[in-house]
Amino acid sequence: MAAAISNAAGQYLTFTLAQELFAVDIHAVREIIEYGRLTSVPMMPPSILGVINLRGAVVPVIDLGLRFGGSATAIGPRTCIVILEIASTEGLRVIGMVVEAVNEVLELGSGQIEPAPSFGNHIRADFIRGMGKLDDRLVVLLDVGRVLSDDEIALLEQASAHRGTMQDNP
Repeated sequence: MAAAISNAAGQYLTFTLAQELFAVDIHAVREIIEYGRLTSVPMMPPSILGVINLRGAVVPVIDLGLRFGGSATAIGPRTCIVILEIASTEGLRVIGMVVEAVNEVLELGSGQIEPAPSFGNHIRADFIRGMGKLDDRLVVLLDVGRVLSDDEIALLEQASAHRGTMQDNP
């Protein structure tokens, strides 16, 4: 477990979701964009909000609040979409996740990171890489590679491909 925690040390992009502080490894973040119009895709789980056109690429967008079994992310003036590159068995995948607000990039050392608790959290333990200790708060370090299963990613890609062909052939 200590090796996993030392591997978790590094820079993290922090963001707010349902008034809680979360973070993802900065290496997974491709860019942050303003929340904009999403195109819905039929027959998707509620946590998959739809797709966006990102410079010609169709990118699926998820709502982490719904994915974690909570309520939908509140859309406000600071709401944005964090574009992530996620390694999977098929290679790198690009997805977007809606967050209430992006906060800052933090540097966390191994001494500031604890293993994920096995109880008391409303998020599945396999989604959590660890818990970062800040001055008076904890930040949930997400394992973005596990937030979506390979089956869900494949479903998203099918939807994206379907949306892409629909856009090519109006």
